[in-house]
Amino acid sequence: MKQKVVFKVAMDCEKCRSEALKVAAGQAGVDSVALDGKEKEKVVVIGDFDAVKLTNNLRKKVGATEILTLGKQN
Repeated sequence: MKQKVVFKVAMDCEKCRSEALKVAAGQAGVDSVALDGKEKEKVVVIGDFDAVKLTNNLRKKVGATEILTLGKQN
């Protein structure tokens, strides 16, 4: 089942944003990754993946991460 998850990640520089995209794209089952929000602080991920595992990976590699929304992708 494809899902769309929006993560809020503590990113204060361009290198952090790049690392967050790289970590998300490297997760098994991810179809697309994008930055969103006024400050580009949200990472939108679409695919069939484990959201908790991705959250933990983002916390380890980038910084504080929380799931804002989780839903089915049509």
